[in-house]
Order: sequence, then C-alpha cells, then structure tokens
Amino acid sequence: VQLQACGGGLVQPGGSLRLSCAASGSIFWINVMGWYRQVLGKQRELVATIARSGSSKYQDSVKGRFTISRDNAKNTVYLQMNSLKPEDTAVYYCNVENLEPLGTRAYWGQGTEVTVSS
Repeated sequence: VQLQACGGGLVQPGGSLRLSCAASGSIFWINVMGWYRQVLGKQRELVATIARSGSSKYQDSVKGRFTISRDNAKNTVYLQMNSLKPEDTAVYYCNVENLEPLGTRAYWGQGTEVTVSS
C-alpha cells in the first residue's frame, strides 16, 4: 500500500490548511485512518484518527480546531486544520490500517510539512 500525502505549507497563525492522503496499491479493507505529527527531536504523536464507521478521535490540543474526514470510495483521508497555532508546526504523517489476509498491517505516508509562522 502506498500513501501520497499533500497539502502542507507555510501559513500565518490563525490560518487554515487542508491535508489529504490517498492510499493506493494492494488495498483489502482499510479500517482506521489517521494523522500523526512529529517535531524534530520529539516523538511522533497522534493528531486524529477516524474509523471506517466515521467514529473519530482527536488529541486534546486540536479539538475544536481540526477535523478529520475520509472518503472510503477514494481511500483518502483529510485533515482540515483551522485556527492554526505556531505549536502546530510539524511534519504531518498519514497512517492507515489495512486488513490483509495475514492480519492487520499499518502503513505510513512520506510526511508533509506544516509551518505556522508570521
């Protein structure tokens, strides 16, 4: 499974960005899709996840500002980021869990950089 993420960039505080990540390849059944982020020198942290049913979870610091969504027909996950803050600056990675014949396997995208700065 290959993941292609895009949508990152430079934005001023208070601005918005929309990330997208499309999965392709040997897709059997994608259950959970999610976004994580990592700052240089720190551990990668969960931002938001969404199950195939549409049930979602968010890190406390992004609740009310970020919205995760998905299009199951396109195997694509989105992250709408509003009211961005400098502390949201990070490389954002998408992740999917593919239910394969031998079990569930997780895949990571290449990362897209988000910089929030004036």
